[in-house]
Amino acid sequence: MTPEHSGNDSDTGLLAPGWAASAAAHATGDHAYLRALLDAEAALTRAQAALGLAPAEAAEAVTEAADPTRFDVRSLAERGRAGGNPVIPLVADLTAAVGEPYGPYVHRGATSQDILDTAAMLVAARTLDLVLAGLDRTERALARLAAAHRDTPMPGRTLTQHAVPTTFGLKAAGWRSLVLDARDRVTRVREALPAQLGGAAGTLAAFEAYGTRDAAELTAAYAREVGLVAPALPWHTLRTPVADLAGCLAFTAGALGRIGEDVLTLSRTEIGEVTEGSGGASSAMPHKANPVRSTLLSAAARRAPQLAATLYGCVAAGDERPAGAWHAEWEPLRDLLRLTGGAARDAAELAEGLRVHAEAMRRDLDLTRGLIVSERLSAALAPRLGRARARELLTDLALRSHAEDRPLGELLAEEPELKDLDLADLTDPAHYTGFAGFLTDRALERR
Repeated sequence: MTPEHSGNDSDTGLLAPGWAASAAAHATGDHAYLRALLDAEAALTRAQAALGLAPAEAAEAVTEAADPTRFDVRSLAERGRAGGNPVIPLVADLTAAVGEPYGPYVHRGATSQDILDTAAMLVAARTLDLVLAGLDRTERALARLAAAHRDTPMPGRTLTQHAVPTTFGLKAAGWRSLVLDARDRVTRVREALPAQLGGAAGTLAAFEAYGTRDAAELTAAYAREVGLVAPALPWHTLRTPVADLAGCLAFTAGALGRIGEDVLTLSRTEIGEVTEGSGGASSAMPHKANPVRSTLLSAAARRAPQLAATLYGCVAAGDERPAGAWHAEWEPLRDLLRLTGGAARDAAELAEGLRVHAEAMRRDLDLTRGLIVSERLSAALAPRLGRARARELLTDLALRSHAEDRPLGELLAEEPELKDLDLADLTDPAHYTGFAGFLTDRALERR
């Protein structure tokens, strides 16, 4: 048997360092889905038993048999091709594992989509808990950075160029604000994840045939057993829960990617204003310490929107149960969960280990020889010289500063009409950070 068909291969994340070996990878793997499918099946029998629709002994027997270690996930995957989903062979194996007399209570009244959708929501719930834990670590670390560097001046950059001074505290506070936005969105979606129960065409008809008299009561009992929200309607073709997952996960990946993009820029050799706490090695260049965490965040932010787009496309699901639209959700949803879960882990590690080089920030503020405060000078000189004259003078001196390689303050000092001004203060970039400190403080008030 060739290595690629050895039977021992599994999705270990060889080409996915962003989620490899993460808790999210474990929570979204095939065995995690198998566990969730079995949890959904056992919960259904328990719910029916709780309402007197099945013997208590049946619930006990199904719950005991629903042990993931008793099932061959590879066999389920291979046999699932025949019916287009893994629930069909799983029900057969679980029924056999339960045996007589309680095997017939396995999956009673349900359809494959009820179980697979419920399992997907269970996997999502368990993974979102991990995402939230990573976001919590990240925001706490960023809050510490923002407070510590509330007044650390650095160049503000717009369209890749130095604009006016800002502070690293305000930048870190902005990062944290995005993380909190992501946390709030993920929390709302996590709290609303629903169970799925509708039967063959969303009417719960088979459950009525088996003795159910109150559909809402059955759905609520099932949701309680499985630990999800009871939906008002079966959502076989009402895919709001999946679309909501797509949105919050893609936003989270983008929010964390924004941090990664900033760190990638600021950690360039020629800038060096920040460095990752533990850079990655190069296979060819021993001197390098690559910003690996930031790189992975940037990669995740680029992949997530396309995965979300596929899930949004599946909202257009036809009939009472769809062909293709439902099936197209499974892989991108898992990819998006594990990708964002890995990004939350990497963001936490990045924020907790980030090293800030205030001296490099101060050095870079002087790269434009004082021109970074030209906006301030324009405002300060206009009352004295007139707006047009002030602009003309500063434009001329900016050209001379470049041509003569001289600081703007030195050239201003040579102007007779400015002799009595405190040019040292006016041209100090550290003295022109506006309300950055106030804005940082206000941002840190958010919990």
